[in-house]
Amino acid sequence: MLIIGLTGGIGSGKTAAAKKFSSLHVTVINADTVAREIVASGSEALAAIEQKFGPDILLANGDLDRSQLRHMIFADPEAKIWLESLTHPLIGVRIFEQLNQPHKKGEANYRILESPLLLETSQRQLTARICLIDVPTKIQLERTMARDNNTEQQVLAIMASQMDGEKKRLLADDVINNSDNLDELHRQVESMHERYQALAKEMQL
Repeated sequence: MLIIGLTGGIGSGKTAAAKKFSSLHVTVINADTVAREIVASGSEALAAIEQKFGPDILLANGDLDRSQLRHMIFADPEAKIWLESLTHPLIGVRIFEQLNQPHKKGEANYRILESPLLLETSQRQLTARICLIDVPTKIQLERTMARDNNTEQQVLAIMASQMDGEKKRLLADDVINNSDNLDELHRQVESMHERYQALAKEMQL
């Protein structure tokens, strides 16, 4: 089955685009959701994280304290490397399994892997094409500040940790410009959906 990688920087509208694709009966696998699943309470990965960072890395209910973990790995590059070496292979296996589930009646003839770090990780190797949701930096900054109630400095720091927009555009096969309103985003997604359906049919011939 044709697998499309859907990505975009913070505030780009990637999630809104994914929801629209989903409404068109496209199965969308969200890499962030998978990442949360593999460190769920009771998982082997969470046990390893607790052993590495201590019991304070857990919340009172036994779940991972994600805020505390983010603080630790940003302060310690070696801890970040350790965490990625633990979680990335597990995430990759789970994503592969979900992308290759049997086709369901009524499902579109292609699937989407939605991931903010698609181009920065080996996840891109699971896809045949990459669709980038792109937006000018100024709009990206304004939208994220309004959505998350963060300061400009906080948003700029997050943006700086992600791949540069120009490099993403060079690596993408398809680009959806989301600098306009939601209706325009939906129109472009519908157009891309038609294109991907046609490409998927060609693959099956």
